[in-house]
Amino acid sequence: MLAGHVSLKEGFMNAPLQLDSLDSLYPLQTALDGLPELARQIGAGAAAREARRVLPYEGFALFRKSGLGALRLPVAWGGLGGTLVDLFDAITTIAAEESNVAHALRIHYDQTEVLRLSPRSAFNDVQIARVSEGAIFGGASTERTTSRPGEIQTALRRDGDRYLLSGRKYYSTGTAFSDYARINVLGADGEPVLIVIPVNRAGFSIVDDWDGMGQRMTASGSLLFDNVAVFANEVAPRDSTTLVGRHCGALRQLHLVAVAAGIVRNAWNDARRYVLEHGRPALHSPAPSAREDHFIQGVIGDLAAHSHAIDGLVRENARALDRSADALVNGADNAEELVLAGALATAQTQLVVSKLALHAGERMFEAGGASFTARAHNFDRHWRNLRTIFSHNPLLHKARVVGAYHLNGETTHLTEGRVF
Repeated sequence: MLAGHVSLKEGFMNAPLQLDSLDSLYPLQTALDGLPELARQIGAGAAAREARRVLPYEGFALFRKSGLGALRLPVAWGGLGGTLVDLFDAITTIAAEESNVAHALRIHYDQTEVLRLSPRSAFNDVQIARVSEGAIFGGASTERTTSRPGEIQTALRRDGDRYLLSGRKYYSTGTAFSDYARINVLGADGEPVLIVIPVNRAGFSIVDDWDGMGQRMTASGSLLFDNVAVFANEVAPRDSTTLVGRHCGALRQLHLVAVAAGIVRNAWNDARRYVLEHGRPALHSPAPSAREDHFIQGVIGDLAAHSHAIDGLVRENARALDRSADALVNGADNAEELVLAGALATAQTQLVVSKLALHAGERMFEAGGASFTARAHNFDRHWRNLRTIFSHNPLLHKARVVGAYHLNGETTHLTEGRVF
C-alpha cells in the first residue's frame, strides 16, 4: 500500500450497496421517466462532496436500484432494451447532477455494449447474467510505467490449472463502486486477453490515488494485484480491431462527451440559480436587480445556447452509433461503412463540444462578481471537470485524423478501435 493513500476495498465492502432484491428490472419507459428524479437524488450534496472528496457510494446504490445498468441488454436477456440515444440521454441527465457517477459508469456501459453485439459464448453468457441481475462492471487497461499509454506489461502466470496475476493498473474509473473488474492483460503466452474477476478477490486492492484536478470522485486511481488467482473461465481473447471493438471505441469516447454535456447543463443551472438567489447588479449597472441586468441576461442566454447545442450534437452522434450497432446486430452489408461513420462522427463531435463546453465553464463566471468564486459554491469544479475530461485524449491529434480523412481518405486511426 502506498503511504498516504487509503485502500478502497474496505470502503467498498462496507458501503451501503446491499439493496432490496431486484426481482425484476423496471420496464424501459418507467426507468427513463424516473431518470430526472433519480439524478436529483444522486446529485444531492454533490458540490459539497466534491470539495471534501467523498466518493459517491450512495449515488451508486441509488443507480443500482433503478435497473439502468441493464439499459442496453435486450429484454429477452433480462435487460431494458434501450437505444444508445436512451443511454446517452441517461448519462447526460445523471452527469447534470453528479458527473462523477455518470463518468464512473463508462466501463460498465462499454462492457454491456460488447456483450450485446458479440457472439454468444459461455464466457459472455456469464457476464450477461451478471448484468441482468444488477451487477456493475469496472476495470482498467492503462499502466503508468510503460513508454506509451496503451502498452501493457502486466501478464498472467500459469499456476497449475489456473493463473496468477501481479502488477498494477491505473485509470480504474468506477471500479471502487463495482462488483466485477474487466482488466486488459497479457496472457501466459504473451497474447492480449481480458479477464473478468470479482473486485473482492484476495490480493486485489483498489487505491484512491487519482490526483487529477477534476472528476475527483470517479475512483480513477490504481488497481493492485498481488498474486491474484484467475481461473481459465475468467479469461477471454481481446481484439479491438473487430467491428464490435471499433464501434465500442467510439462509444467510450461519446460517453465522455455526454458527461461533459451534463456538466455544462449543471454549470448553466448553477449560474442561473446564483443570479436568481444571490446575484446583485454591478455598482454602475442601471438595472434594479441582477436578473434584469442586460449583460447578465446575455451570459445566461449564452450558456443556455451552448448547452442546447451540445445536447443536440450528443444526441445526433448517439443516433449514428445506434445505426452502426443495429447494423452489427443484423449483419448488414454496410456495417463496416456505418462503424466508420460512427467513429468519424464521434471524433468531430468531441472536437466541437470540447470548445463549446470549456467556453461555458469559463463564461459562467461572468454571471456574478467575486462572490461567485466563493468556495461555498464550488463553481470552479465545472471547468476543472471539463478540462480533465477533455485531457483524456489528444484533441490536436484527433483534429489531424479527421482532416487526413477528409483530405486523403486516411482511416488508419479511425479503424484501429483504440482511443486516439
